[in-house]
Amino acid sequence: MASEPAVLSAEVVRDWARHARVGLVAARDRIDALNVFPVPDGDTGTNLLLTVESAAASVDTCCAEGRPSPAEAARALAKGALLGARGNSGVILSQILRGCAEVVSGTGNAVLDGRGIHRLLARGAELAYEAVAHPVEGTILTVIREAAEATSGQQAESAVNAMDVAIRAAEEALARTPTMLEALRQAGVVDAGGQGLVLVLEALRSALAGAPVPDVADEHPFLMAPDPEGGAAVARTPDYRGPEFEVMYLLRADDAAVTALRSTLDGLGDSLVVVGGDGLWNVHVHVDDAGAAVEAGIAAGEPHRIRITHLATGRPDVAPVAATRRVVAVAHGPGTRRVLEEAGVVVHSAQPRVRPSTAELLNVIDQAHSAEVVLLPSDSDTTAVAEVAAEQARAQGARIAVIPTRSIVQTLAAVAVHDPEVAFEEDVIAMTRAAGATRYGAVTIASRAALTTAGPCNPGDVLGLVDGDIVAVSGDIQEAVRAILAGMLAIGGELVTVVFGAEEEDVQRRELVEWLERTFPLVEVVALDGGQPLWPVIVGVE
Repeated sequence: MASEPAVLSAEVVRDWARHARVGLVAARDRIDALNVFPVPDGDTGTNLLLTVESAAASVDTCCAEGRPSPAEAARALAKGALLGARGNSGVILSQILRGCAEVVSGTGNAVLDGRGIHRLLARGAELAYEAVAHPVEGTILTVIREAAEATSGQQAESAVNAMDVAIRAAEEALARTPTMLEALRQAGVVDAGGQGLVLVLEALRSALAGAPVPDVADEHPFLMAPDPEGGAAVARTPDYRGPEFEVMYLLRADDAAVTALRSTLDGLGDSLVVVGGDGLWNVHVHVDDAGAAVEAGIAAGEPHRIRITHLATGRPDVAPVAATRRVVAVAHGPGTRRVLEEAGVVVHSAQPRVRPSTAELLNVIDQAHSAEVVLLPSDSDTTAVAEVAAEQARAQGARIAVIPTRSIVQTLAAVAVHDPEVAFEEDVIAMTRAAGATRYGAVTIASRAALTTAGPCNPGDVLGLVDGDIVAVSGDIQEAVRAILAGMLAIGGELVTVVFGAEEEDVQRRELVEWLERTFPLVEVVALDGGQPLWPVIVGVE
């Protein structure tokens, strides 16, 4: 009966999550259609469902492992939501559930009344507002706050009666959201996150009332805002002009580091929400420089489960993923870019002395429009960034492998044996073997005096490197290249690839190739105009 006190138990917490999951499964597509703020990317229903599914799975596990207390179940609910939170609304919902868990943990008895409901919702609203760097009314925040405020006079009522009041207030707040946010008014819809929260509140009422969890949720009357002309409301999605990426990650860090992180991320973008506590946080922000947002997390602690999503998914340059395999590579000169593109490779052109960012590599992975991708970083410094980008691409459903090529000649060797017709694993193994069998060398100009493994050098000296180690110091580029090639070929080799930089003259190129052919007549020589800066000559020996 609605008028009877509600007995709070772990099973009630579990059923709350299950009711919410069923409701969001039924309403997901329609909530997605409401999604126009802060980004019209049509995924709020999906994000809330994924958040609640994680919360429900966590409670199910908790209940399966023994006879947990209501507090233990509530903490499992909140932690599951934190770990699985997706999108702006999902992260805020996880914080609301954390507030509820705090109140349940402090409850001295198993009976939940109107006073307890008010405390649950009020603490959830408080933590939700604290988590958002710049709270905006007309969103899920307004809905939870007004639901909590409405129950302040229901303290003597039963929990179910108090929830009835909270849900009515939430629905009224939801109906007013188009009057608070211009984006909602123009689109003719209510706030998507607020709509999802109403369903979650209804799920709590059902669990407290002991209602059985249905297999399929009923239709919900508030899924679209009322049309002033009396017809059905149709979302008119505005053009999105905000930051390009949504960045989310879990973070292990202490409170002081998170305070500094909030400040850093607030300067990088918007829609900043950081939730959690006790050393574990969920970070959400919209930025143009996704790499900088991830690096801020690295500076603060240990980020993991990093997800980077393109926000403007409706733009024409974002195509659906095809069931093909493509190679993605980094190139440092226009010549090698042309060679790679002629081989069907999707190329990112790196800038001199600038390591590609995670976001840039994700961009080029997206441009491949492929379910399977082999990523070739072409230098040691880019490998770590490539691994982070690959992790994000995998989170979006792509199958991706990073072959840690340390030079463009290793990348060229890997591309030469690429075969999209064989199994993915076979292709990756063959490419990895080809790259690993290629020793690489290069010459560059010293910018300062130093003591190297090959002796002292002064500014302007030519340094010869083999597999990353300095093996020669010379006053002449040709002399340095011949020295490193002689050493590399002394232990054998069948193919030499020479990639000339932007500054090398034609006569110097001819002289080097002729020297190679004359000195090592059994070795095949391939010369390329790479056009790379900083490295006058790069060589590979297979």
